Order: sequence, then C-alpha cells, then structure tokens
Amino acid sequence: MSPRGVATPDVRERLFAAAERVLANDGPGALTSRAITTEAGCAKGLLHTHFAGLDEFVAELCLDRFARTAAKAQALSGLVGQGSVAANLDAVVLALLDSGGPAIAGLAMTRPAAALRIREALAAGAPGFTAIQEAITGYLEAEHRLDRVPDTVDPPVAALAIVGTAHHLLMTSWPGTPDPRTQLTRLVAALVGS
Repeated sequence: MSPRGVATPDVRERLFAAAERVLANDGPGALTSRAITTEAGCAKGLLHTHFAGLDEFVAELCLDRFARTAAKAQALSGLVGQGSVAANLDAVVLALLDSGGPAIAGLAMTRPAAALRIREALAAGAPGFTAIQEAITGYLEAEHRLDRVPDTVDPPVAALAIVGTAHHLLMTSWPGTPDPRTQLTRLVAALVGS
C-alpha cells in the first residue's frame, strides 16, 4: 500500500487495471471505490482524488479502453499487405472484448451518469466505435487494392458489420454466456475470408 502523501505512479492505469480485476473476479456488483483501491493496493481515497466519483471513474475507464482499441485500429494501416487480413482484424476487434469489456460496458449502462458522460465524450470527438469503424474501412480498402480482400467485399459495409457485431456482443455478453470472441472471429472470416 502506498503511504499517505507519496505519489502513486501511473495512478489512472493502476486503478483501471484493478477495476478490471474486480469485475473479472467478482462481477459488476462488487465494483466499489473501496474494492478498486484495495485491489490496487493504494490509499482508499486515491480514486476520489483523481475522479469526481465512481461514475466518472467508470466513464473514464470505458473511454480509455475505447481509445486503446481505436489506436490499435489506426495501427492497421501499418499492417497492409502483411499477415492474414482476418488475423489483423481479429486483433483489433477482439481487443474490445478483452480486459472485461462486456462487464465494463454493462456496468456503464447501469450507471446513468457514467453512460451520459461517455455519450457526451463520444459526441465531442473522443475515439470510440466510429473511429474504429473508419480505421477498419481504410484498412480493408487498402487490402482490397492489393487484391488481398475479395471483390465481393464492400469495405465500409464489412467494417460496419464487424464493429456493429462487436458492439452488440459487448453489450449482450455476461458471465456464463458463450465466449463472444468465437462469434466475432467467425464473422470476420466470413466477411473477408480466412
């Protein structure tokens, strides 16, 4: 535990990672400020020092994970012509479902203030599903020009189908349901070929 008055390095990520572990181990109902800081091994008030409350924390966690996935999607442009198109896409879209994604999304949906903060941030330009969709579209168009994607694939439509399905699976998956990664991987393969 960090002593009082001593700076905690990378506090946001430390708290975010702790929240993901609490969600994975105990579910959304167990996510409290105290559970997060205990899991993070830091002072109990640290979360409230950096966030206005649990709703803001949950919103920022969701937005951070969206931004990470959007950055991965942007990196697809550097993979054009390399590896398998399906595998490259899988790495991006499956990132949405990693690190407790469904549990985090479900938690945000049950906290109206967090959901509102997320919607406002996305409307103001924070990277989210739209940025991911645009990056996938650009990647598929580039792969299409190299003849690595069949002519029957319409890149904007395929990107919409992939991101829309990822969104659906993110919002409807919970502990005890089949692993959504399998369905998403199968969709990608069906759309762009293996």
